[in-house]
Amino acid sequence: MPTISMFYGLVIRMFYMDSQQHHLPHLHVEYRGGEVVVSIPDGELIEGELPLKKLRILQAWIAIHEEELMADWALAAKGEPIFKIEPLR
Repeated sequence: MPTISMFYGLVIRMFYMDSQQHHLPHLHVEYRGGEVVVSIPDGELIEGELPLKKLRILQAWIAIHEEELMADWALAAKGEPIFKIEPLR
């Protein structure tokens, strides 16, 4: 489960070949010991809870990096190496 970015306490990961459980492009995000699953490209929570302010920050980052995230998803779905993405500053 490679980490693709980290910022503001959020650790963003993407699993390889992980389309079976949620059936759509998504990210796994760790924050304060918990984990949420968030869809790409709309940033909607699929699973878990995240403080609203952190969710909005994450959604802004997803909107900015939508093309890169979808490219990483396509690679990960095939089991190929994915690229790190710039954190939100």
